[in-house]
Amino acid sequence: MNVLVIVEHDRGTLSPATLEAVAAARQIGSVHAATMGTAADALVEQLAAHGVSVVHQVHHDLLGDYGPEAWGEAAAQLISSLSPDAVVATGTDRGNEVLAHIGAILDAPMVANCTEIEAADGPWRLVRTRWGGSLLERCELTATIKLLTVAHHAVEASEAPASARTVGFSPVLDPSLARSIVVDRVERAAGVTLATAPVVIGGGRGVGSPEGFAPLEELAGLLGGVVGCSRAVTNNGWRNHTDQVGQTGTRIAPDIYFACGISGAIQHWVGAMASKKILAINTDSEANMVTRADYAVIGDLHKVVPAIVAEVRRRRP
Repeated sequence: MNVLVIVEHDRGTLSPATLEAVAAARQIGSVHAATMGTAADALVEQLAAHGVSVVHQVHHDLLGDYGPEAWGEAAAQLISSLSPDAVVATGTDRGNEVLAHIGAILDAPMVANCTEIEAADGPWRLVRTRWGGSLLERCELTATIKLLTVAHHAVEASEAPASARTVGFSPVLDPSLARSIVVDRVERAAGVTLATAPVVIGGGRGVGSPEGFAPLEELAGLLGGVVGCSRAVTNNGWRNHTDQVGQTGTRIAPDIYFACGISGAIQHWVGAMASKKILAINTDSEANMVTRADYAVIGDLHKVVPAIVAEVRRRRP
């Protein structure tokens, strides 16, 4: 089977989720990849290192930056010319958005956020996340070309070195597609982000105030991490929405997540559940986050967090 992966990138910077999608595609068959815009031409080596055999470099003036309509139309034209058995994209906001456009253009069904893929000659059997990740659904996909996205963090990216060749493709795009293209940006400060940090120190309503985050910031600084928060915190105006972990915020996957004074509502859990380990600090031993966590400290976070900070400092040379 031939599988086409839609490469997610931001002006030439490859999204880690793309390599997860490539790893999932390798389990199905031979992997081709489609890169949008000249900025992505330099990604061939990275893609080849993960098993991509052919990279289709799609070029057009409207593909200079991300635009869901332009990307979707360009990809749909490429798919029509190649007729792959399946098209796989990332289970991110961009990946799901672009594949939804492709599905609409090709009048084909798509299945979003798959965690398991069983390819077959007949209907494909899939498992996908629903309701913000709170449940798993088994389904079957029947279509000439299968369209699906891979849930973020559901498959681990792994190298499988291949020798990739490149093929150019020039779509015909109507100028009206420029109505939904990124035209301006606000750059983040340099450093790790909430989505990529190996350590996240999260604070909830139990932190009590904006000033209460100072010990969490100190701990994050010592451990090379960043501070996140629950929706209750942003609703109270204590921190910016960009710090929010959850279904309507950022989904994280750190090596460890410190959940301090967070009750663990399902919306927050959806954003944190990909964490490799979770340490909950809470006075309520029955809180959802405590019962779901790998480790828990039942106590006042205003005492526990400073104690952790002091111990980390003591052990540092």
